[in-house]
Amino acid sequence: MYSVKKIVQVIKSLTAKEIFRRCPHVKKVLWGGEFWSDVYFASTVGTHGNEKIIGNYVKGQGGDYQKLHSDYQLALF
Repeated sequence: MYSVKKIVQVIKSLTAKEIFRRCPHVKKVLWGGEFWSDVYFASTVGTHGNEKIIGNYVKGQGGDYQKLHSDYQLALF
């Protein structure tokens, strides 16, 4: 019903607005005041993929990420 592009735009828009609402200082330290980059990646899942596998993949992303402002981190999952 909706294109992948439209869904990504909505998610990026809503999450950025909420982050800026909760942590207004974040916008001041961002390059150009933008939270998200203009790019995204989308792919299909074949017959071997399921919600659990995809969830584990997403949760495993950014394992080496260093929290710079742990007091202001938001939980997405």
